[in-house]
Amino acid sequence: MSERAAAHQGAAGRAPAVADPQHLRNVVLVGVSGSGKTTLTESLALAAGALTRAGRVADGSTVSDHEEIEQRRQHSVRLSLVPLEWQGVKINLIDPPGHADFLGELRAGLRAADAAVFVVSATDPVTGPVLALWQECADAGLPRVIAVTHMDAARADFDEVLAVCQQAFADGRADAVQPLDLPVRSEGRVRGTVELISGETHGRAEPLPPTGPARERLVEAIAGEDDELLERYLGGEELDQGALTRGLRGAVLHDAIHPVLPLTEDGTGAVDLLDLIVSAFPAPPDRPVPESLNGTEPLTAPAGDPAGPLVAQVVQNTGDPYVGRLSLVRVFSGTLQPDRVLRAAGADGVVAEERSAALTSPFGKQQRPVDQALAGDLVCVGKLTSARVGDTLAEPDGATVLTPWQLPEPLLPVAIEARSRSDEDKLSQGLTRLTAQDPTVRLEQNPDTGQLVLWCTGEAHAGVVLEQLAGQHGVQVDQVPYRVALRETFGGPATGHGRLVKQSGGHGQYAICELLVEPLPGGAGVEFVDKVVGGAVPRHFVPSVEKGVRAQLEQGVGGGRPLVDVRVTLVDGKAHSVDSSDAAFQSAAALALRDAAAQARLRLLEPVAEVGVLVADEYQGAVFSDLSVRRARVLGTEPAGPGRSLLRAEVPELELTRYAVDLRALTHGTGSFTRTPLRYEPVPPAVAAKLAKE
Repeated sequence: MSERAAAHQGAAGRAPAVADPQHLRNVVLVGVSGSGKTTLTESLALAAGALTRAGRVADGSTVSDHEEIEQRRQHSVRLSLVPLEWQGVKINLIDPPGHADFLGELRAGLRAADAAVFVVSATDPVTGPVLALWQECADAGLPRVIAVTHMDAARADFDEVLAVCQQAFADGRADAVQPLDLPVRSEGRVRGTVELISGETHGRAEPLPPTGPARERLVEAIAGEDDELLERYLGGEELDQGALTRGLRGAVLHDAIHPVLPLTEDGTGAVDLLDLIVSAFPAPPDRPVPESLNGTEPLTAPAGDPAGPLVAQVVQNTGDPYVGRLSLVRVFSGTLQPDRVLRAAGADGVVAEERSAALTSPFGKQQRPVDQALAGDLVCVGKLTSARVGDTLAEPDGATVLTPWQLPEPLLPVAIEARSRSDEDKLSQGLTRLTAQDPTVRLEQNPDTGQLVLWCTGEAHAGVVLEQLAGQHGVQVDQVPYRVALRETFGGPATGHGRLVKQSGGHGQYAICELLVEPLPGGAGVEFVDKVVGGAVPRHFVPSVEKGVRAQLEQGVGGGRPLVDVRVTLVDGKAHSVDSSDAAFQSAAALALRDAAAQARLRLLEPVAEVGVLVADEYQGAVFSDLSVRRARVLGTEPAGPGRSLLRAEVPELELTRYAVDLRALTHGTGSFTRTPLRYEPVPPAVAAKLAKE
């Protein structure tokens, strides 16, 4: 351990306190699964003295992936917060999952942060998913530094990784990606680092690599982003360390330079990264407050003002078995204190009154009490019963509602059934709690198939959702095959006769209906026409006939599929002065419709959706070929940014049930799609025959 790290030992066990937002740094670590992001989090916590030498919290847990479900799956599924203290500055490390299925957690972390450490593995630096994550950071407007992990791997080559990162992340700016440290190798391993700005070395720094050319390029890049420094540099002046550090901070704040640091699994480079976070990353007052929703009062207080009106946003909801619901909150303005009445307002206009319970700071499984949370800080609030992820918390008379971040659309359907009667009784409450914790789950009770469907973002997400239902909410469910809501229509005109005559003893039932059923164009819906003459069906029973027809159409005539796009004409019938009734004519109408269906050829209809597939150009051919297999009608393509295209097509929804998984596999995790319901169309005979067999 270096002397700088040793000076911070003993910080474990207490939550870092902060009295000034300028002494805060909110940093999200972004990287794909396997990039070493969680190991880096623990290395930073160890270097800052927040962990024991063994890398454990006082209770024996780790700071990341401490939930049982994460340990079983060996990857993160929830955003975690690790508060540290370094050089008198509180650093909130935000560690979201790296798996593509948990993009909602990543976007929540991006909203809570003011800057990002982009984690790249030296053994697999730039893949499609890595580029997708880089774009997420760019879309969020976050300053970024690049941490190259796994530098202790046998085949790790820093110069090679640097060249790849410069090509991938420079966005056409030649000097945007610059090394801040160089690794020092000894006996085939990275044993230390040398800082290019100060020339200081850390660890076993022999033999030193040549630093002159790299330092000159870094100095030139920093000077190029500051007019004063550039003038001094062009005048031949040697820029001192203080000037370069200030210039670097300005360049990072304006997203003009992305410094690169090498790191190893044993913690080499962790102290350098902590120093960079403190010296070059923005404090909350340096960053703009998220936009307010249209029609709500914009926040006029300066960003990060502890004395301003309270405006905070719920980043995450979790369930704790001992204290109940915990809400992770980012305070953007004002000061949040416990036992205060709050206004929780969502983008959908739903407003609820809440009362803040105890405030805590998470660290692994621990929750450490804090007195208050200043503007810019992150804190857990207990027992907010109604506040949802993305909701804005404010004073009771506040009118500001912050725009929530965009959640990924869940497009993988998972149909479930309660395993037992006791599970059925608990299912509703369990699903309510689950969707409050995970807003990327969409719950649907399909009216056509009757199935209970959980819409998820992918297979990994679906597995976690089902496991959480059982483990956290005590509800056992079985996954059943998902059924697409099909419909039927008449293939041609047909007539039907419905007769209900029961007149033996007591009050009888009497109703006779004659119906003509004709197909209509797709999307026309259902028409009911009365052409009875001579009062064969009394006028006050005609609505009863229509009610019976529509109820039978919704129910279907055998396969349980609704009948649509038909015109049903009442052409004749009979009534009895005593025994006819509303119920009798409803039943007779239903019998007549079933009789007409038995005489006609029914056509099976399937839903069709318009699909927009966002894909890298290199995968266009594969995606086109796959869509043709799915019976798609391609509408066209359009550019969607450098190296990406948007493909538009109409695809039957029978072919889309697994598309969220298949597209990700086809495009190596980089493709995404949207789906918009369009209409129903006839099912091709071959497909209809296959469905009939199934």
